[in-house]
Amino acid sequence: MTMLLQIVFPPTLLHTAASVFTLILMAILGLLETGGIHLQYSKFSNTTRMNVPSRVGMFLIYAPAFLAGLASFWLFPHGDLRFLFLKSAMTIHFFKRILEVLFVHKYSGVMGLESTIVILGTYFTLSSIMIYAQQLTQGLAEPSIDLKYPGIVLFLIGISGNFYHHYLLSKLRAKGSKDYKIPRGGLFELVICPHYLFEILGFLGMSLISQTLYSFSVSLGSAMYLTCRSYVSRRWYLSKFEDFPKQVKALIPYVF
Repeated sequence: MTMLLQIVFPPTLLHTAASVFTLILMAILGLLETGGIHLQYSKFSNTTRMNVPSRVGMFLIYAPAFLAGLASFWLFPHGDLRFLFLKSAMTIHFFKRILEVLFVHKYSGVMGLESTIVILGTYFTLSSIMIYAQQLTQGLAEPSIDLKYPGIVLFLIGISGNFYHHYLLSKLRAKGSKDYKIPRGGLFELVICPHYLFEILGFLGMSLISQTLYSFSVSLGSAMYLTCRSYVSRRWYLSKFEDFPKQVKALIPYVF
């Protein structure tokens, strides 16, 4: 706890409450995944509910968060280098996801409208609050340990690895095909969701750049949710493919 206080900016009471709420919300979403109540996208979409085309749904969930990051340069034009790095990382992260939706991923299914709204609202809210929380640190004394430059390195590793494995996934499916295949190449040889692993690293990188309590709660909450989602993804592959390699873990090579 003492170490944590040394690496984050002093939080306000409201900041702390928002951090705790976000962490609890993400944990609940993760637990629901393991209990079979999934956010309706990808292999867990439910065609019996109200849906939108997958490409449209995925674009919608990322666009508002990207616009929030872009707008932050206009709303908060002044600030220190850390604030600039955070705004840039946030905007780049969601812009990359939009580009992947438009030009990399292959879609043939649908996405639940309810899940689209939930994820859209979550991403927009988390990114907006993280940016605003950083604005509140302007003028405060820096944390005793500066982690923004390691954070930049980790963020770049995260988005690069995430993009590479999304690219590998896009090569699995022929245009118009709805069939799933066991992913191969890269870290897919060791875990079924390396794109989640690198997404976690990307969010962790942003939290190191930011060094606010809220950013760390977002990073930890995202890790909790994606860990649960990777667990049920592996369970789904095991049920669907008799030849699924049992040594392939869910998220962390050789461990989980």
